[in-house]
Amino acid sequence: MIVGEQKPFEEIWKMVKDHKQLTVFGCNTCVAVCHQGGNKEAGILASQLRMRASQDDVDIEIIDSGIERQCEHEFFEKTEDLIQKSESVLSLACGIGVQFMATKYGETPIYPALNTTFLGDVPETGLFTEKCQACGDCVLGITGGVCPVSRCAKRLFNGPCGGSTTGKCEISQDTECAWQQVIDRLEALGRLDSYEKVIPIKDWSKDRSGGPRSFKLEDF
Repeated sequence: MIVGEQKPFEEIWKMVKDHKQLTVFGCNTCVAVCHQGGNKEAGILASQLRMRASQDDVDIEIIDSGIERQCEHEFFEKTEDLIQKSESVLSLACGIGVQFMATKYGETPIYPALNTTFLGDVPETGLFTEKCQACGDCVLGITGGVCPVSRCAKRLFNGPCGGSTTGKCEISQDTECAWQQVIDRLEALGRLDSYEKVIPIKDWSKDRSGGPRSFKLEDF
């Protein structure tokens, strides 16, 4: 899932305070799971903005709404009129949703309420941890399902490094050494011999070079 974190309130207020009308627009999929971007959060943020507008004697109409996903056209059908009539929109989606709306509604200012942080999982309620950087060249089949790109501080492909001590990363004793986790996982799978194989240098061109990536299904 995509994990996001709400921007500081003062930064948000500075972006939107000069408008006469604002729609605070939630996204109810990924960022709603981490309690940062759903309809509930949109309602809370809208209330906070109304209070600030009242305190600063700023004349701005603020409403809130939301949809299931802000990254696909079909989900906008029920709110099409609302967005088209909005002078400005504060999106509680990830950066993908913000850009999608900015393209879809080219004449409407679309502002981000969140900072998109990482792709992660939910190991326990209220905890979100980074597990993937969408690098475009997955090595999980080699490393026993542990990603060295996102989970190793040095992004090593043949570790661990000399700073690893008792299974902990040298950057912090609270951080597990990703390569110790790789070794433990491969051993549990009876595949420890895979650890002896050298992983080639990563081709980062699949991640960053050549502009934005895309993927198209053959049947569409």
